Amino acid sequence: MSVAKYLVMARRTPGFDASVIEPHREFLRDLLAKGQLQESGGFSDGTGGAYVVLAENLDAATAIVHSDPLHTMGVSELTIHEWTITVSA
Repeated sequence: MSVAKYLVMARRTPGFDASVIEPHREFLRDLLAKGQLQESGGFSDGTGGAYVVLAENLDAATAIVHSDPLHTMGVSELTIHEWTITVSA
């Protein structure tokens, strides 16, 4: 089974509610434990963040991302991009 990387960009909406932060972090910890998360972090300007999901295909990545509390609670706009790394440290 081949696994691809998907960059997920999360931008807070005007209706963002900080109570979603801990459920979102728990979601990310669960993905990490399952081997489906490579890295994650917030933007220093407080507008959102990004994370890298490991999945078989875009449909699988979308299913994972759509279970994120940021999405299910409708407090952030999430975009998913298949990410082909060309240079890495």
